[in-house]
Amino acid sequence: MPPSWLVLFLVITYFQSRWFNPLGFESAWSRLAGWGLVLLGLLLMFWAAAQFLRHKTSVVPRRIPDALIARGPYRISRNPIYLADATVLLGFALIMGSLIGVILVPIYMKLIEIRFIRGEERGLATQFPAEFAAFAARTRRWL
Repeated sequence: MPPSWLVLFLVITYFQSRWFNPLGFESAWSRLAGWGLVLLGLLLMFWAAAQFLRHKTSVVPRRIPDALIARGPYRISRNPIYLADATVLLGFALIMGSLIGVILVPIYMKLIEIRFIRGEERGLATQFPAEFAAFAARTRRWL
């Protein structure tokens, strides 16, 4: 499940920053920015998840969707929950003062794209061919 990947990357960032952080940085500004990003990510996550409830479809990856969601945060990103996860990870890396944690963010995003997003998008394209094609044409995968 995608949340387990986020937890794994958060744990790696934490332990890396505590045990081995030769390129680390820590300041009040980075911590403040980090907490802001964590809060922003959590708000985005809940806003996007609420759309699944509103449209009565499953948030669980690889399940056949009952609806194609293109409203709310889905107007700016085809994957706002994964974008929120990446935002939380980036914020946590800033809080921990971990440059390696910051570098892990695009790695996390690529891993999620390969393991989950591509399959989910194939399912949406199969279930809602015309609607998904239009959605994908006007809405970027991440931002």
